[in-house]
Amino acid sequence: MRFQTELVPATLIRRYKRFLADIRLPDGREVTAHCPNPGSMMGLADEGLRVWVEPNDDPKKKLKYGLRLVEVAGATVVVDTGIANRVIKEALEAGDIAGLEGDVRAEVKYGENSRADFLITQNGGKIWVEVKSVTLSREIGLAEFPDSKTARGAKHLGELSARVGEGDRAVMLYLVSRTDCDRFHPAADIDPIYAAAEQAARAAGVEVMVCHIQASPQAITLDPTRICIM
Repeated sequence: MRFQTELVPATLIRRYKRFLADIRLPDGREVTAHCPNPGSMMGLADEGLRVWVEPNDDPKKKLKYGLRLVEVAGATVVVDTGIANRVIKEALEAGDIAGLEGDVRAEVKYGENSRADFLITQNGGKIWVEVKSVTLSREIGLAEFPDSKTARGAKHLGELSARVGEGDRAVMLYLVSRTDCDRFHPAADIDPIYAAAEQAARAAGVEVMVCHIQASPQAITLDPTRICIM
């Protein structure tokens, strides 16, 4: 996935009200950028961090910059959570994720007022896929999800379990959206309900897959050498 507009480096001043971030541009101007991340951004919202923002000239948009990347301790972290689905969609359509080849549809209604990130039709069977962007790391090399409590995430795991009960395949796909981690584990201390829901989903037959990114200010892509099933 290539960025439509060249990213601009900036310095983070503060992130607040979940979806806002004040930044300082290279010319010294201080502006407010859209922060497309509903989580806590633990460890990624400290004043002074180098960030990358995407400018836009859309007259309908009040904020003229969107926060995309944060640099921390030598790592690049994709904090725009919407990018994860775009990266996975490209990879699925290209057939780059073994076992998930087939006809791909996005945002498909299922369960109780839910939408699956992807539905793959494969040899007449169905594979339901939910994608989570993983940005938290509190231990060197270890990525964790979630970074705040997520009732919605637990609900998705229940929906996937129900699909398995109907005879379909279901996959919980974690995309590690930072370049400094090679391991993954649920953050049970942050959200024990989610961790328990994931355990229950595994027991019900939901597959858990962990993928990693390759990242630069020009493009974010799936690393085809780092895909594993847990």
